[in-house]
Amino acid sequence: VAFFGRALGTNLKDALRDFVVDVLAAFEAAGRNMSTIAVATAAAGIIVGMVAITNVGYGLTQIVEALSGGNLLVALFITMLASLLLGLGLPTTANYIVMASLVAPVLRHLAEIHELAVPLVAIHLFVFYFGILADDTPPVGLAAYAAAAIARSDPVKTGFQGFAYDMRTALLPYVFIFYPQLLLLNLRSPLEGVWVVLTGFIGMTAFVIGNQGYFLTRMRGVLGWAARIAMMVAGYFLLTSRLSYDLLGLAIFALVFLWQLWERKRQEPALATA
Repeated sequence: VAFFGRALGTNLKDALRDFVVDVLAAFEAAGRNMSTIAVATAAAGIIVGMVAITNVGYGLTQIVEALSGGNLLVALFITMLASLLLGLGLPTTANYIVMASLVAPVLRHLAEIHELAVPLVAIHLFVFYFGILADDTPPVGLAAYAAAAIARSDPVKTGFQGFAYDMRTALLPYVFIFYPQLLLLNLRSPLEGVWVVLTGFIGMTAFVIGNQGYFLTRMRGVLGWAARIAMMVAGYFLLTSRLSYDLLGLAIFALVFLWQLWERKRQEPALATA
């Protein structure tokens, strides 16, 4: 488009020369940008090769299985910690390669032991989620250092604060494992897909509200804590594959929403006179 636009405004020779210069500049910029990815991928390839030669992947599986005592939830928690540790300081591409080669086979093996039909994409998303979350995990926290430089704040405090915010959505990868329909897998109809997306959105919203203690107003006092717990329970119900649990979660969410409407209306006169 740029070439033809220039050709109409100037002579064809100048337009062709500018076009060639732009293409070469684009190739140069692409090469510079790809160099960092190539180095990271090559380094990750060394790790993958070491895993294959030393059979450390099988050893890691044995360690996780022994520490978890055969409990899948405990195994997922240990795998989460391993992903947070192994993902420290890695760029995105290398992060995924390391997670896919080291941690994902562990979960796949444990799922087979427990005879749990977990889609491979759910396993990879689980480990990759926490691997990326390592960017906010102190003391490394590369993303925290970048954010602290912009905000002119303490990097460690920024990292801890960012990690606290990130962990409020830490339930989501677990949902991928036990509720793969949220990834729009194994759906029986398009209507089920719409229902899954809707309940998943409301469920994660309820879980975050319960963690933050704020919806329409600040949740204070005994009633506020009860509402926060109710919201977290509603989030759990809405992120399951049972219709009865979904309806119960929606009912709890609606009750807390109505209470918040009443609470905000009650606080409006005080806010107006403040």
